[in-house]
Amino acid sequence: MRLHVHRWGRGPRVVLVHGGVLGGRETWRNQRPLTERWTLLAPDRPGHGQSPPARQDFEPEAALIADQLLDEPSHLVGLSYGGIVSMYAAALCPQNVRSLTVLEPPSAGVARGVPAVDEFGAATRAVIESDLDAVEALRRFFPVAGVPLTVPDEPHEVLLKGMRQLLGARPPDEAEPPLEALRAAGFPILVVSGGHTEANEIICDTIASETGAERAVCRGCDHLVPDAPGFNELLENFLTRAS
Repeated sequence: MRLHVHRWGRGPRVVLVHGGVLGGRETWRNQRPLTERWTLLAPDRPGHGQSPPARQDFEPEAALIADQLLDEPSHLVGLSYGGIVSMYAAALCPQNVRSLTVLEPPSAGVARGVPAVDEFGAATRAVIESDLDAVEALRRFFPVAGVPLTVPDEPHEVLLKGMRQLLGARPPDEAEPPLEALRAAGFPILVVSGGHTEANEIICDTIASETGAERAVCRGCDHLVPDAPGFNELLENFLTRAS
Protein backbone atom coordinates (compact mmCIF):
# COMPACT_ATOMS: atom_id res chain seq x y z
CA MET A 1 0.00 0.00 0.00
CA ARG A 2 1.21 3.48 -0.86
CA LEU A 3 0.12 6.26 1.48
CA HIS A 4 -0.98 9.56 0.01
CA VAL A 5 1.27 12.30 1.38
CA HIS A 6 0.50 16.01 1.58
CA ARG A 7 3.69 18.05 1.19
CA TRP A 8 4.14 21.72 2.06
CA GLY A 9 7.08 24.09 2.51
CA ARG A 10 10.83 23.90 2.34
CA GLY A 11 13.63 23.14 4.75
CA PRO A 12 14.33 20.14 7.02
CA ARG A 13 11.77 17.34 6.80
CA VAL A 14 9.06 16.97 9.42
CA VAL A 15 6.70 13.96 9.11
CA LEU A 16 3.31 14.62 10.73
CA VAL A 17 1.20 11.55 11.55
CA HIS A 18 -2.46 12.29 12.30
CA GLY A 19 -4.74 10.50 14.75
CA GLY A 20 -8.26 9.16 14.34
CA VAL A 21 -11.12 10.78 12.40
CA LEU A 22 -9.31 13.65 10.59
CA GLY A 23 -6.78 13.03 7.82
CA GLY A 24 -3.37 14.58 7.27
CA ARG A 25 -4.51 17.74 5.54
CA GLU A 26 -7.13 18.67 8.14
CA THR A 27 -5.24 17.69 11.29
CA TRP A 28 -2.18 19.83 10.61
CA ARG A 29 -3.84 22.90 9.08
CA ASN A 30 -2.58 25.17 11.88
CA GLN A 31 1.03 24.14 11.25
CA ARG A 32 1.13 25.85 7.85
CA PRO A 33 3.11 28.85 9.21
CA LEU A 34 6.01 26.41 9.78
CA THR A 35 6.28 25.83 6.04
CA GLU A 36 8.45 28.93 5.69
CA ARG A 37 11.29 27.05 7.39
CA TRP A 38 10.36 23.35 7.33
CA THR A 39 9.16 20.79 4.80
CA LEU A 40 5.99 19.27 6.24
CA LEU A 41 5.01 15.79 5.07
CA ALA A 42 1.54 14.76 6.25
CA PRO A 43 0.51 11.26 5.18
CA ASP A 44 -3.10 10.16 5.11
CA ARG A 45 -3.15 7.03 7.22
CA PRO A 46 -4.95 4.01 5.67
CA GLY A 47 -8.62 4.71 5.08
CA HIS A 48 -8.22 8.47 5.51
CA GLY A 49 -8.05 11.17 2.87
CA GLN A 50 -6.70 9.76 -0.37
CA SER A 51 -4.99 6.64 1.01
CA PRO A 52 -6.45 3.16 0.33
CA PRO A 53 -8.57 1.59 3.07
CA ALA A 54 -7.29 -0.94 5.60
CA ARG A 55 -8.07 -1.77 9.20
CA GLN A 56 -6.57 0.81 11.55
CA ASP A 57 -3.69 -0.95 13.32
CA PHE A 58 -0.65 0.79 14.78
CA GLU A 59 1.91 -1.92 13.95
CA PRO A 60 1.43 -2.34 10.17
CA GLU A 61 0.90 1.40 9.87
CA ALA A 62 4.23 1.99 11.62
CA ALA A 63 5.92 -0.17 9.00
CA LEU A 64 4.33 1.93 6.23
CA ILE A 65 5.55 5.16 7.83
CA ALA A 66 9.05 3.76 8.35
CA ASP A 67 9.33 2.41 4.81
CA GLN A 68 7.78 5.31 2.92
CA LEU A 69 8.56 8.42 4.98
CA LEU A 70 11.65 7.64 7.04
CA ASP A 71 13.73 6.81 3.99
CA GLU A 72 15.87 9.84 4.83
CA PRO A 73 16.55 11.77 8.06
CA SER A 74 13.35 13.39 9.32
CA HIS A 75 11.72 14.76 12.42
CA LEU A 76 8.66 12.67 13.35
CA VAL A 77 5.52 14.04 15.03
CA GLY A 78 2.46 11.96 15.91
CA LEU A 79 -0.91 12.91 17.39
CA SER A 80 -3.18 10.52 19.32
CA TYR A 81 -3.38 7.13 17.54
CA GLY A 82 -0.75 8.55 15.20
CA GLY A 83 1.46 9.06 18.23
CA ILE A 84 1.36 5.32 18.87
CA VAL A 85 2.13 4.67 15.19
CA SER A 86 5.03 7.11 15.38
CA MET A 87 6.59 5.48 18.44
CA TYR A 88 6.59 2.11 16.71
CA ALA A 89 7.86 3.63 13.43
CA ALA A 90 10.71 5.46 15.16
CA ALA A 91 11.90 2.21 16.73
CA LEU A 92 11.83 0.50 13.32
CA CYS A 93 14.05 3.12 11.67
CA PRO A 94 15.98 4.99 14.40
CA GLN A 95 18.88 5.88 12.12
CA ASN A 96 16.65 8.26 10.16
CA VAL A 97 14.79 9.83 13.08
CA ARG A 98 16.18 13.25 13.96
CA SER A 99 13.62 13.71 16.73
CA LEU A 100 10.31 12.27 17.90
CA THR A 101 7.35 14.27 19.23
CA VAL A 102 4.25 12.49 20.53
CA LEU A 103 1.02 14.29 21.37
CA GLU A 104 -1.42 12.56 23.72
CA PRO A 105 -1.05 8.99 22.46
CA PRO A 106 -3.92 6.93 23.98
CA SER A 107 -1.47 4.20 25.06
CA ALA A 108 -3.37 3.15 28.16
CA GLY A 109 -1.29 -0.01 28.37
CA VAL A 110 1.81 1.89 29.51
CA ALA A 111 0.10 2.70 32.82
CA ARG A 112 -2.18 -0.30 33.16
CA GLY A 113 -3.53 -0.72 36.70
CA VAL A 114 -4.02 2.99 37.31
CA PRO A 115 -7.81 3.41 37.68
CA ALA A 116 -8.16 6.62 35.66
CA VAL A 117 -6.07 5.17 32.83
CA ASP A 118 -7.89 1.84 32.82
CA GLU A 119 -11.24 3.66 32.66
CA PHE A 120 -10.02 5.76 29.75
CA GLY A 121 -8.75 2.70 27.88
CA ALA A 122 -12.02 0.84 28.43
CA ALA A 123 -14.14 3.82 27.33
CA THR A 124 -12.10 4.22 24.16
CA ARG A 125 -12.35 0.51 23.40
CA ALA A 126 -16.12 0.56 24.01
CA VAL A 127 -16.63 3.16 21.28
CA ILE A 128 -14.27 1.51 18.80
CA GLU A 129 -15.86 -1.92 19.26
CA SER A 130 -19.46 -0.64 19.20
CA ASP A 131 -21.97 -1.06 16.39
CA LEU A 132 -23.03 2.58 16.54
CA ASP A 133 -23.61 4.57 13.37
CA ALA A 134 -20.92 7.12 12.56
CA VAL A 135 -22.81 10.17 13.87
CA GLU A 136 -23.62 8.63 17.26
CA ALA A 137 -20.10 7.19 17.48
CA LEU A 138 -18.65 10.66 16.98
CA ARG A 139 -20.87 11.96 19.78
CA ARG A 140 -19.59 9.23 22.09
CA PHE A 141 -15.96 9.42 20.97
CA PHE A 142 -15.33 13.16 21.19
CA PRO A 143 -15.95 13.43 24.97
CA VAL A 144 -13.89 10.28 25.63
CA ALA A 145 -10.94 11.56 23.59
CA GLY A 146 -11.30 15.11 24.87
CA VAL A 147 -12.23 16.76 21.58
CA PRO A 148 -13.96 20.05 22.52
CA LEU A 149 -16.37 20.12 19.59
CA THR A 150 -20.10 19.60 19.22
CA VAL A 151 -21.15 17.07 16.59
CA PRO A 152 -23.89 18.47 14.32
CA ASP A 153 -26.79 16.41 13.02
CA GLU A 154 -25.11 16.24 9.62
CA PRO A 155 -21.32 16.16 10.18
CA HIS A 156 -18.88 16.85 7.37
CA GLU A 157 -18.12 13.77 5.28
CA VAL A 158 -14.46 13.91 6.39
CA LEU A 159 -15.60 13.33 9.99
CA LEU A 160 -17.96 10.54 9.00
CA LYS A 161 -15.34 8.78 6.89
CA GLY A 162 -12.78 9.05 9.67
CA MET A 163 -15.17 7.74 12.31
CA ARG A 164 -16.14 4.78 10.13
CA GLN A 165 -12.46 3.98 9.81
CA LEU A 166 -11.99 4.15 13.58
CA LEU A 167 -14.88 1.78 14.25
CA GLY A 168 -13.43 -1.72 14.29
CA ALA A 169 -9.85 -0.48 14.65
CA ARG A 170 -7.28 -2.24 16.79
CA PRO A 171 -7.88 -0.73 20.23
CA PRO A 172 -5.04 1.54 21.36
CA ASP A 173 -4.87 -0.02 24.83
CA GLU A 174 -3.38 -3.11 23.15
CA ALA A 175 -0.27 -1.12 22.26
CA GLU A 176 2.97 -1.83 24.07
CA PRO A 177 5.15 0.95 22.65
CA PRO A 178 8.87 0.11 22.44
CA LEU A 179 9.83 2.61 25.13
CA GLU A 180 13.16 0.98 26.02
CA ALA A 181 14.21 0.97 22.37
CA LEU A 182 13.24 4.63 22.02
CA ARG A 183 15.33 5.55 25.05
CA ALA A 184 18.27 3.56 23.71
CA ALA A 185 18.04 5.13 20.24
CA GLY A 186 19.38 8.43 21.52
CA PHE A 187 17.38 10.88 19.42
CA PRO A 188 15.59 13.74 21.24
CA ILE A 189 12.00 13.01 22.29
CA LEU A 190 9.24 15.41 23.33
CA VAL A 191 5.93 14.32 24.88
CA VAL A 192 3.09 16.86 24.91
CA SER A 193 -0.37 16.71 26.48
CA GLY A 194 -3.30 19.11 26.56
CA GLY A 195 -3.74 19.31 30.33
CA HIS A 196 -7.39 18.26 30.26
CA THR A 197 -7.65 14.73 31.71
CA GLU A 198 -5.87 12.81 34.43
CA ALA A 199 -5.49 9.74 32.22
CA ASN A 200 -3.72 11.54 29.40
CA GLU A 201 -1.37 13.29 31.82
CA ILE A 202 -0.44 9.97 33.46
CA ILE A 203 0.12 8.28 30.09
CA CYS A 204 2.31 11.13 28.85
CA ASP A 205 4.23 11.32 32.14
CA THR A 206 4.91 7.58 31.96
CA ILE A 207 6.13 7.68 28.37
CA ALA A 208 8.38 10.66 29.12
CA SER A 209 9.82 8.99 32.20
CA GLU A 210 10.47 5.68 30.44
CA THR A 211 12.09 7.25 27.37
CA GLY A 212 13.93 10.16 28.99
CA ALA A 213 11.87 12.59 26.94
CA GLU A 214 11.22 16.26 27.46
CA ARG A 215 7.71 16.88 28.76
CA ALA A 216 5.36 19.78 28.01
CA VAL A 217 1.70 20.73 28.39
CA CYS A 218 -0.12 22.91 25.84
CA ARG A 219 -3.49 23.97 27.20
CA GLY A 220 -6.40 25.56 25.41
CA CYS A 221 -7.69 22.96 22.93
CA ASP A 222 -7.70 19.79 25.06
CA HIS A 223 -6.88 16.75 22.88
CA LEU A 224 -6.44 18.90 19.77
CA VAL A 225 -2.91 19.80 20.84
CA PRO A 226 -1.75 21.02 17.38
CA ASP A 227 -4.42 23.73 17.59
CA ALA A 228 -3.39 24.95 21.06
CA PRO A 229 -1.93 28.43 21.58
CA GLY A 230 1.84 28.28 21.64
CA PHE A 231 2.15 24.78 20.21
CA ASN A 232 3.89 25.83 17.00
CA GLU A 233 6.45 27.81 18.96
CA LEU A 234 7.03 24.89 21.32
CA LEU A 235 7.45 22.45 18.45
CA GLU A 236 9.71 24.66 16.37
CA ASN A 237 11.94 25.38 19.35
CA PHE A 238 12.30 21.64 19.96
CA LEU A 239 12.92 20.84 16.30
CA THR A 240 15.54 23.57 16.04
CA ARG A 241 17.42 22.30 19.08
CA ALA A 242 17.15 18.72 17.82
CA SER A 243 18.52 19.73 14.44
